Amino acid sequence: MHDLGMQPGRTQRLLTPEWKELLGGQPNGMEWMINRRLLSLAGFWALLALPAVAPGQVKSQDTLYRQIKAYLDSIPAIDTHDHLRPFDRLQGYVQTERGLGMNLFGLINTSYYPRIKPLTPWKPEEQFRAWWAEVKQNFDDARATTFYRYLLPAFRDLYGVDFGQLTDEQAQDLDRRIFENYKDPQWTYDVVTRRANIELMLIDPYWAKFDFRTSYKFGVLVFNVSSLLRGFHPAEFEDPSDNPYRLAAQWHLPVNSLDDYMALLDRICQEAKTAGAMGLIDDDTAYSRTLLFERVPKAAAARVFGRPQSELTAPDIKAFEDFIMWYLAELAAHYDLPFQIHTGDARLQGTNPLLLMEMIEGNPKTKFILMHGGFPWVDETGGLVMAEMSRAANVWIDSNWLPTISYTMAKRAFHEWLEVMSSNRIMWGTDLHHAEGIYAAAEMTRRCLAEVLSEKIERGDLTMEEARRIGRQIMRDNALEVFPQLKGKLWKNQSQLASP
Repeated sequence: MHDLGMQPGRTQRLLTPEWKELLGGQPNGMEWMINRRLLSLAGFWALLALPAVAPGQVKSQDTLYRQIKAYLDSIPAIDTHDHLRPFDRLQGYVQTERGLGMNLFGLINTSYYPRIKPLTPWKPEEQFRAWWAEVKQNFDDARATTFYRYLLPAFRDLYGVDFGQLTDEQAQDLDRRIFENYKDPQWTYDVVTRRANIELMLIDPYWAKFDFRTSYKFGVLVFNVSSLLRGFHPAEFEDPSDNPYRLAAQWHLPVNSLDDYMALLDRICQEAKTAGAMGLIDDDTAYSRTLLFERVPKAAAARVFGRPQSELTAPDIKAFEDFIMWYLAELAAHYDLPFQIHTGDARLQGTNPLLLMEMIEGNPKTKFILMHGGFPWVDETGGLVMAEMSRAANVWIDSNWLPTISYTMAKRAFHEWLEVMSSNRIMWGTDLHHAEGIYAAAEMTRRCLAEVLSEKIERGDLTMEEARRIGRQIMRDNALEVFPQLKGKLWKNQSQLASP
């Protein structure tokens, strides 16, 4: 065995000031002897390669994290993407032995957890004990997944329970408390605006696309345009809430040609803006087709308009949708409505955000926001934004959903994005359906971002002041920059938000 203790610099590397203090400040000879004996142990030398063993470093990074996390918690955040329905129509209400309301099943079933493992179904008026007896082992194989773990902070912080260690009695009490909380809409207001410290929330009302109203005083409208792409024929719309032809009839507008349909879309966007919409969103298309929207001549789209699907080919339909998507991008620029587009996880084949580059570069006056960070293509999303920074600089990333899909990937993404683009290019959101999920997603985002920023401070990439500024940008200021009309809706520095 080599006498590693004799090599220059080994003493200093092994016996840090913290270790010297523990050893009582032995003289140099004693240090050398200790080094030699310790280093004769092969396993100990392997441990020296792990930087985490330095006590001062661990303490320093933990302190930095806590300072950054506390600062992020104090920022009244702007949540740029959510699906919070009106309180009386929230997803998750079921018929229980206490009556219709929210319960533990409803919260978990409308979270993202069922994508990992479907829950045992709830039977109307079923007793909780019977359901819990069947479902409580359901989580065992999913405890490492983020879709399971992101819910834990909500149960811990809002209800004071460790969900992973619930007894049957605690589970039944938790179910009862959830039901009681959802008797009063004040619960949602309190959790969102006080506990999660969210000042404003952009809500995508995909369930009522043309009902240009908001149900919450902290809510901000965005206009979901996904169904407009299918407007080549009225028969395409089974759901009246998705049907733009219904609005045409209401407004006495003829829709007999492609030009008429384009005029209708212009009118709808104008009405949405007048009603307070802050942006357009296509949150549905990625679930059904590719994000490759090509520049299509108007004549090609005109040949498709007015014909039923039975007379069209798949390329015909795609050409019409592509033309309308480009037209919506033009309207977004005309009405100064940033355009949020679902990228990544949905129909995975064909949802890489790089497929949007032709449309992004072809519409330099439109503000494009790439939702969900393009998961799993977070690297490509960062590369796209970096490439466009030297061109029209008309692209932003919204990290919503990412920290609740994969915490590890979200952390890596924040690290990489901050290294390849300006810090004013990143936003966040929760993308959930109820108060507990919104709180949990906000908490996971703040934790993730705090870890990233504290690590960058620790290795000397950022000062504390710079890290705090970036955190505030992502949690709040970037949204106010991209959606400047939001400034007129801010309320936390002026007064308390009125009760529902």
